[in-house]
Amino acid sequence: MKMFFWCNEEHDFIEVTEVSRGERAALTKELSKLEDIIERSSDRDKLQYIIRRCHCNEQASVSSHIEAYDFLQIPPIFYSQGWEYYRIIAFRHEHIDALLHDFDTHHFQYEIVRKQPFKGFVSSSMTLTADALFADLTQKQIGAVLTAYANGYYQFPRRANVKLIAAKGRVPRTTFQEHLHKAEGKIVASLFPYLELYSHVAPGTSKAA
Repeated sequence: MKMFFWCNEEHDFIEVTEVSRGERAALTKELSKLEDIIERSSDRDKLQYIIRRCHCNEQASVSSHIEAYDFLQIPPIFYSQGWEYYRIIAFRHEHIDALLHDFDTHHFQYEIVRKQPFKGFVSSSMTLTADALFADLTQKQIGAVLTAYANGYYQFPRRANVKLIAAKGRVPRTTFQEHLHKAEGKIVASLFPYLELYSHVAPGTSKAA
């Protein structure tokens, strides 16, 4: 199962997904021990609880250490297989060092899953924009992707291969293939952090081929 946690500093919202039949009874019993439950709901594989009191900044919690510095914490907190996952924006490098020192002092076990530069504006750091996806592509690389798509290269089954598309455009196959592969690599690299995040925070969305 996977658990997600949101807080608005007054209420906690807990959502548990991918709950198996065997886990459901034990989990419901455990969550029912929480005090001040305002509302609870469920369906076949999900449980939701709204708690009247905020617990995220209680003493010795990970969130309380994060809140001690000028971090911007991006909800939700994600729980899976005994680990808690947090996303934060740090505005000063020394605050990261201080936070990790606090974790060491309190004997927290932690791992930095991913770190990327903060661009200076929150919106461009946390949202997917065309500029973020395609800014590193050259015009020839963009043209190669557009041409490949127009010729059915990305359909299944493919309507054309690289050799056929290059011949049709009267360009060397190796040149067209190089532009196409470089473009694909850059696009996937730009998408990767968003895909990685989506795989954690949007469970149960994959569909069978």
